[in-house]
Amino acid sequence: MRDHLPFDRHLVEKYDRPGPRYTSYPTAPQFHAAFAEDDYRAAAERSNRPASPKPLSAYVHIPFCESLCYYCACNKIITHNRERAAEYLEWLKQEIRVQGALFDDSRRMTQLHLGGGTPTYLSHAQLGELMASLDAAFHFAEPEAREFSLEVDPRTVTPGQIQALRELGFNRLSFGVQDFDPEVQEAVNRVQSEAQVVALVAAAREAGFDSVSVDLIYGLPLQTVASFDTTLDRIIALRPDRIAAYSYAHLPALFKAQRLIRPEDMPPPERKLELLELTIRRLTEAGYVYIGMDHFALPEDELSLARENGTLQRNFQGYSTHADCDLIGLGITAIGRVGDTYGQNVKETAQYQHRLAAGGLPVMRGYRLSADDRLRRDVINALMCHGRIDFAAIEARHAIDFRDTFADALVELEEMADDGLLAIRRDAIEVLPAGRLMMRNAAMAFDAYLDPGENRYSRTV
Repeated sequence: MRDHLPFDRHLVEKYDRPGPRYTSYPTAPQFHAAFAEDDYRAAAERSNRPASPKPLSAYVHIPFCESLCYYCACNKIITHNRERAAEYLEWLKQEIRVQGALFDDSRRMTQLHLGGGTPTYLSHAQLGELMASLDAAFHFAEPEAREFSLEVDPRTVTPGQIQALRELGFNRLSFGVQDFDPEVQEAVNRVQSEAQVVALVAAAREAGFDSVSVDLIYGLPLQTVASFDTTLDRIIALRPDRIAAYSYAHLPALFKAQRLIRPEDMPPPERKLELLELTIRRLTEAGYVYIGMDHFALPEDELSLARENGTLQRNFQGYSTHADCDLIGLGITAIGRVGDTYGQNVKETAQYQHRLAAGGLPVMRGYRLSADDRLRRDVINALMCHGRIDFAAIEARHAIDFRDTFADALVELEEMADDGLLAIRRDAIEVLPAGRLMMRNAAMAFDAYLDPGENRYSRTV
């Protein structure tokens, strides 16, 4: 059954404004340096106290890349010097040991994600060392209870190496494709053939990976509706379990690499909307379900099922099917969520090494949530994951009167309701099909820290 996701160009243009992605609440701009290592250690200790502590999750940041993709806004280190990665790995294993000592041995790690940079910049032997270190420190759950994923640059692995990744314990792969058009690839300095990707996806299927994902980006230089339609044809033919179609945010004033893109090659704003409309139409016609926030999945995929049964979760890695975990961030810039706190590591490798050499943790900043923060996080999570805020459920968990506490937000949302994007009912707020692309806009009404004049965020549609 085709997923119903209306696309109204007028409303998309009206609500396409800067706003947070709400992978956390409060969002990262609220993190501060007054939250230090001792605060993080205290949060970890508190997280061990319940009779049934939460399972553990980890994000591991591998910052190295062999070449620069001009569109990239991630924290990365471009180098061919493999010794730098080997040195980083030794310090990373030190952080893993220190972090592991903070969490009770009875807890199990059910979720793991390696991101970058390029995680497959590490050799098979190095990835093996990393996985062994993580298992020793955090005690991996049984294979059937794991969701272990990593991002793969198709230019860095062969089909034969895919089986080796499966043997290391990974059961989910995400391939960075972005676009198959040769001219677009040249314009962003990321050239890879369709044949490479096809062979790797086939190898992942043969190796028994539970899920194969593909990342696309629309709004890149030289993209046209016709060229991206061809890319979508080829992706649909591959039938990945999940597809992430991200909007490219061109911010050369903030990201030096993007200055290498010729301004005259950038598509006009109206073409980005045409590309978005095309992507939604083609993927939903092909049977994919729109999960939210650029993510699509096959109907039988766990994400689609979680969206249907109300168990969908959201964290710094995006949408997840696993129950709420304490998330440990490992490596430079990594962000974790432990108990009622967020913590982020330092951004520079020299600082990272210095703090670990002193026997400490590389926590640079963070945040401890207040009762009001926890309330608003709960509301925003309900909206972003389930498309519905049940007033009675929120009131029972937080001992509030919803309409009284959020009177201003309800007034603010009236315009979206008048435009047919939301239904504000007596007992709930429900996102209507036409509003599913604007969930971030609705969530912004409940953000106590948002400055309407801020322009630090990507656009909401």
